[in-house]
Amino acid sequence: MLDHLIRRATVVDGTGAPSYVADIGIRDGRIALIGRSPARVKAGGRLGERARTEEDATGLVLAPGFVDPHTHYDAQLFWDPYATPSLGHGVTTVVGGNCGFSLAPLNPARPADADYTRRMMSKVEGMSLSALEQGAPWDWSSFGEYLDALDGRIAVNAGFMAGHCALRRYVMGPDAVGGQPDAAQLRRMTALLHEAMDAGAWGLSTTQSSTHSDGDGRPVASRHALPAELLALSAAVGRHEGTQIEAIVSGCLDRFEDAEIDLLTEMTAAAGRPLNWNVLTIDAAVPGRVPRQLGASARARAAGGRIVALTMPILTPMNMSLGTFCALNLIPGWGEVLALPVPHRITALRDTAVQADMLRRARSPEAGVFRRLADFGRYVIGDTYAKENDGLTGRVVRDIAAERGLDPFACLVEICAADELRTVLWPMPSDNDPASWELRRDTWEHPDVLLGGSDAGAHLDRMCGAPYTTRFLGDCLRGRKLVPLERAVQMLTDEPARLFGLRGRGRIAEGYAADLVLFDPGRIDAGPAALVHDLPGDGPRLDSRAVGVVSVRVNGVETVRHDVVTGALPGTVLRSGRDTETVGTAGPAGTGKARTGNF
Repeated sequence: MLDHLIRRATVVDGTGAPSYVADIGIRDGRIALIGRSPARVKAGGRLGERARTEEDATGLVLAPGFVDPHTHYDAQLFWDPYATPSLGHGVTTVVGGNCGFSLAPLNPARPADADYTRRMMSKVEGMSLSALEQGAPWDWSSFGEYLDALDGRIAVNAGFMAGHCALRRYVMGPDAVGGQPDAAQLRRMTALLHEAMDAGAWGLSTTQSSTHSDGDGRPVASRHALPAELLALSAAVGRHEGTQIEAIVSGCLDRFEDAEIDLLTEMTAAAGRPLNWNVLTIDAAVPGRVPRQLGASARARAAGGRIVALTMPILTPMNMSLGTFCALNLIPGWGEVLALPVPHRITALRDTAVQADMLRRARSPEAGVFRRLADFGRYVIGDTYAKENDGLTGRVVRDIAAERGLDPFACLVEICAADELRTVLWPMPSDNDPASWELRRDTWEHPDVLLGGSDAGAHLDRMCGAPYTTRFLGDCLRGRKLVPLERAVQMLTDEPARLFGLRGRGRIAEGYAADLVLFDPGRIDAGPAALVHDLPGDGPRLDSRAVGVVSVRVNGVETVRHDVVTGALPGTVLRSGRDTETVGTAGPAGTGKARTGNF
């Protein structure tokens, strides 16, 4: 007997092939049968099997569960096993431990390392410190113990990279920030990585990005690593089945330096494994960026490696504030001003000489990708608090500035000062033009470009990237229609599954895991982001509800019905080797991607 039968669904199977109408039978967490035609039923008769439950999916699309290749749900899964809002948007598999940051291993001889890790994650990934302190047990030491703490208690499938910062901290203690390992420490760090991968870590993640600082404001541990250390750890990755590398360098934000391309190339070649990085920003106003960034992939291919760029298929709005840490703090010269106590900060921000210097720095080449934030006339005012700001929410700063006869930045400062810098600011995207969208469509077809990079679980009150799946599908069906539905689903399912070597996931095929999303093609979309206070300690985060998602199943069990979680926890902690197979640097076969000649 089948556990569940989905009748007359329009199946988009993840391979890029044309959709078809079929009945899908589920048994023991897997797709047991697919009935596509009367002839098939007569030949085998298997669709005559009874099912414990069934549903009519006429007019609905059934797709494989979406795979999000870059999240930070490492802590959130302890208090939110449903990985909201991702699960509601059809994401059934998440990858965590990215950017060099994992919550394990922790050295049992130094209990204070857990507090250091919490403060680091709060600063560098914008997580609520109270939620981190109250929402997770922090009773593990080894990476395997961390995975065991989640196994059997989550509603999504989750795999995790071993973070370089945690490895360094475990071995070197406080000297991990600023110090270099001696030979014995490097051997111990490498052994620790081996132990993590033996337990199921998907590989190594690391960061050398200048934007990543710990809770004390110092560069995180992995930023102090020299190439020899990174290459030793990369070589260790290559000795385990089903592993990867994820790496962030400063040039990921704008354009790689030659030395960064050399380092990433040497790392992927040393491992003999793909290396992915986050995130490729596509903007027709900066035509040289994409060729430069994807030049790293060409260099890696020539050296026997593979470098894959993650890029988002939607524009993810991120709010800003002059009162709390955000991307504005990362503009050269801005961090010093925005770190002042609030009264002194307001005084400095109102100083016309300070304003002029801040604007000059924000528009300079050294600001890199953060130059996108410097058009303050295009900011939209969000939440306000002072009576003087009544009626400004939703208005564009340039219009207010024109009414007041002020420069846009000076106007923005005055609005924020009235709110004691609590004002929420929403920059309007500068790359929402037809040329940029056409460049995105072209770039998506590059063999070393993968959709993803949501950062879900991080920067909780600043951005909400998790809904990229439903928003992208809605755009493909009813908006810009940049790619057909079958291709869009393939980019969200089979392609990330094949990059990570997921066994039996990413497609609708007999024998594959029944990770499934059933949705209404006429409605599929994501609702607007709204601030909610549902974290441990009543902390805020941005949430977005799914639109048109009828059902989400993980390993055959329904986890979401009409955007409401069912309470079931059928997710699996996916472990390298057992649940992933090795993907070489030549790339997986059968992805359907053609090499584009434009880069």
